[in-house]
Amino acid sequence: MKKVLIINASVRNERSYSRKLSQLFVENRKSKHPKDIFSYREVGTEIIPPIDELWIAGAFIKTADRTEGNQKALKLSDELIKELKENDIYVLATPMYNWSIPSGLKAYIDQIMRINETWKFRSGVPDGNYVGLLENKKMFILSSRGDTGYGENEKNEYMNFQTTYLKFIFGNIGVNDIIIFSLDNEEFGGEIFENSKRDVFEAINSIE
Repeated sequence: MKKVLIINASVRNERSYSRKLSQLFVENRKSKHPKDIFSYREVGTEIIPPIDELWIAGAFIKTADRTEGNQKALKLSDELIKELKENDIYVLATPMYNWSIPSGLKAYIDQIMRINETWKFRSGVPDGNYVGLLENKKMFILSSRGDTGYGENEKNEYMNFQTTYLKFIFGNIGVNDIIIFSLDNEEFGGEIFENSKRDVFEAINSIE
């Protein structure tokens, strides 16, 4: 039995293809692992507040030295990090917006990137050597994109600030087992998009 956290980042609902991918993942997973426990975190249609000065001050001082304002500012961050620590598998479903990620997802990332909570400096002081503190986690990134060719050595690789960024960020907090599935060609529609859907849907359904 595994605990699976589904993170949806699209600002769209029924018209969101990244949500269709996460739904397909859940259906496939439940059919093969009926004892798994699923939880959901919404970062697309629900507001994740940006970090502020109180948040930053609180994150970089000892717990005992935090003011009431610091503690309040870190409350959601504490909840989100606890959620990550308690789950075994993360499924992050996100569209590509302007070659990057939705603003809600960026706000979520800022909330979970906490020194001595999800990462630390190896020596204990700023040394540029980051160590992730999450252990034994697996992640699936389910992306939807309007164009194509964003993979390694492909024509649009230099414009991919979506999956490359996400892989780097989550790798820095200790998630090294990351698998990416991308649904491309949405803006073109027609046969080329139907072929993309078929290939990605089949790939997700083949996950054991």
